[in-house]
Amino acid sequence: MVTASQVKDLREKTGAGMMDCKKVLTETDGDMEKAIELLRERGIAKAAKKSDRVAAEGIVDAYVTEDGKIGAVVEVNAETDFVAKNDEFKSFVADVAKQIALTNPANVEELLAAKSIVEEDKTVQEVLTNKIATIGENMSIRRFARYETTGLVEKYIHGEGKIGVLVELENGNSELAKDICMQIAAAKPEFLDRESVPAERVEKEMEILKAQAMNEGKPAEIAEKMVQGRIGKFYGEICLVEQDFVKNPDMKIKQLLESKGAKVIRFARFEKGEGIEKKEENFAEEVAKQIKG
Repeated sequence: MVTASQVKDLREKTGAGMMDCKKVLTETDGDMEKAIELLRERGIAKAAKKSDRVAAEGIVDAYVTEDGKIGAVVEVNAETDFVAKNDEFKSFVADVAKQIALTNPANVEELLAAKSIVEEDKTVQEVLTNKIATIGENMSIRRFARYETTGLVEKYIHGEGKIGVLVELENGNSELAKDICMQIAAAKPEFLDRESVPAERVEKEMEILKAQAMNEGKPAEIAEKMVQGRIGKFYGEICLVEQDFVKNPDMKIKQLLESKGAKVIRFARFEKGEGIEKKEENFAEEVAKQIKG
């Protein structure tokens, strides 16, 4: 049985109407992913992003060595946005980013077990535990990325730690690297280029595009040609080098890099709370229950 909560979630993720959402959820036995695909095939919904509902708090910060050869970006979560404005919390996150860059831990567990570069008599976990006690909120180091290169590493932090970007560049300068960082922050590419996109992701997209064309009443051969035309737009949205340059939309990022003789090796983009859903309290329902109880 389809619940009102499922219909609400699907509406928020796709922007589709209530009856459309209820209909596809019924057809798919409540499978959210299949329901989203079905709405897209029918041209009712836009492509859903995984992080439609972002609700975790905290900040993202980054550190790059003075020579630009090593860099790290880290996300540290907390319970409320109030903590993100706390100077002690911000200082802790900055120290963690620096520690990751300088000590190269393999994962979060190894990072937590390591001796702190700030308080050498404590592990990072012990420092974190002390901060939790002092600040009065639960906190956790969620994820990080670290790059070391013979080229150049650059960072960019947007919105006081809402978004953090780290880029590794070959044969480029700091100005270009900063532009690429800002591009990634603004345009949210998921992959570097077409070759980086998993084959199953492309196949699924082509199936959806073909279903859309067929539902428009196009013959199979015409639908196939339409898919080939539309798949370019798909790549233009999710691949960095295929995107229009935000500072000059007449130029692709690929063209920008070629004009500078540079190449992006890899990038990381962390958005605070990305993919984490926070429980939403419905106070009207809560009050109604209390009155009935």
